Amino acid sequence: MCRILVFVLTVVSAWGAEAAAQEWAKKMFPTTSHDFGIVARGSKQEYSFQINNIYKEDVHIAGLRSSCGCTTPRITQETLKTHEQAELVVAFNTKSFLGSKGATITVMIDQPYYAEVQLSVNGYIRNDVVFQPGAVEFGTVDSGQGAAAAISVSYAGREDWEINDVLSANEHFEVELQEKLRSGGRVNYDMVVRLKPSAPPGYIHDQLLIVTNDSGASNVSLPVEGQVVSALTVSPASLFLGVVKPGDTVKKRLVVRGNKPFRIVSVKCEDTSFRFEKPDAESKPLHFLPVEFKAGDQPGQLEEQIAIETDLSQGGTAQCTARVTIQR
Repeated sequence: MCRILVFVLTVVSAWGAEAAAQEWAKKMFPTTSHDFGIVARGSKQEYSFQINNIYKEDVHIAGLRSSCGCTTPRITQETLKTHEQAELVVAFNTKSFLGSKGATITVMIDQPYYAEVQLSVNGYIRNDVVFQPGAVEFGTVDSGQGAAAAISVSYAGREDWEINDVLSANEHFEVELQEKLRSGGRVNYDMVVRLKPSAPPGYIHDQLLIVTNDSGASNVSLPVEGQVVSALTVSPASLFLGVVKPGDTVKKRLVVRGNKPFRIVSVKCEDTSFRFEKPDAESKPLHFLPVEFKAGDQPGQLEEQIAIETDLSQGGTAQCTARVTIQR
């Protein structure tokens, strides 16, 4: 009886340790599931799972595994230092699969400890609706300029099929729809999607919801992608200086990029622990700005804004958030 009791306790203890390890890794994923919804055959469908290293140790992602060929996962960065972020991008294969599909994506982590995290995706791929191309792609758009993209919508089935509306939560989209063909159960529409000049700088990962008169699966999603770039950008927008000891000095570099040649007029930060080399007086579209930080005696986490001013007449200022942890 005693042997049995010891054996059971050992197994439970080992299982508990394994579960704790899995939970440790799972905390780095704000989201672990995604529903693509109802999508058209051939449409471009991708979803990005965020990964945040909230720990002091480096995290290394050793590999990815999908339970179904209907999905293809990829990672944007395999090794993450403290506070660094990456994306696990899952592509839904709408060209080779139809109907209801789902997959489990297993993320294998081997540093600082071995763990596996499972993510789930699912969706329904319609075979009677086709978008050409498979996504609205604006590409890179200068801030304030706006853009437009054309999409062809083809349907094969009912003679009375039609699109009733096109919806989006993004107020910076405009859609123009024109019916081009209706014959023998085939219906074609030409769609023009416009990005308003008011769209703010940043990446666009959005959806249009095509509302049809189908009695069942009446809504079909269409991805919208692009990037609105401001006249001036700083990379990285979030500068992590690491974990340092009091008195340590850290040197980093910012990349300041403009859509035309410019000069850096000033670089300011309220914290005097930051020092910046005198900006290059030459007018050019790309500047490299050295940043030096000397840690004070007070331990803790520090977050400061670095303000960069240029001679550009429009959008000539930019900011970068600098973060550092001081430990004794």
